[in-house]
Amino acid sequence: MFLAGEEWAARFEGFEREAWRLETLPQYLMPQEEEEFQAFKAGARIDPHAVSNEYTDRLRRQAVEGRTQGRVHIVARPLSDYLQFEFSQYYAPHALAGEQIRILDVTGRNNPLAGIQDFWIFDRAEVVLMNYYPGGRQISREVYEGDVARFVEYQRIAVAESVPLEEYVKGVDV
Repeated sequence: MFLAGEEWAARFEGFEREAWRLETLPQYLMPQEEEEFQAFKAGARIDPHAVSNEYTDRLRRQAVEGRTQGRVHIVARPLSDYLQFEFSQYYAPHALAGEQIRILDVTGRNNPLAGIQDFWIFDRAEVVLMNYYPGGRQISREVYEGDVARFVEYQRIAVAESVPLEEYVKGVDV
C-alpha cells in the first residue's frame, strides 16, 4: 500500500511510543525546500532557537506526551551542500524541539548498513519504505508487508554506530 496525504500524516499523529527514520542519501530534492536551499547557498542562515512551525510544535507536544521521534542519517565527508543546509536549517531546530537526531559518518570506514534503503518505523511494528530516485527525488512511500524484525535490527545498528547531531557538528563545517 502506498501512502500520501492524510494517510501519511496520520502515521505521525498515531504512533504510541516512537517514530524513527533511517536516511541514506546525500541529498533529498524537495520542491518546497528549493527557495530556502538557494538562499542558504547564498549565505542566508536561520536562528534555530527562533523556529516555530507545525513540525517543531508537533515534536514539542509529542516529547511532553512521552512519544519520541528520531532518525539516523548516514553521511560521508565532505558533506554535500544539501547536507550542510539540512543540518543547520532543519536538524538544528528539530533537535531543539525534541527530535533525537544522530549521524553515522562512514568516511574512511565500511558502512554497516550499505544497501539498506530509507525507511520509517513506527512503534517497531510498521515500516514504511521511502522510495527515491538516485538523485534524491522521492518516488513513493510504501507500507512494508513483511516481518519488521530486520528493520528493528537496522535501527539498533544505526543508533549504536552513530553519534548525536550536537556532537557530530562540533567536528565538521556546517
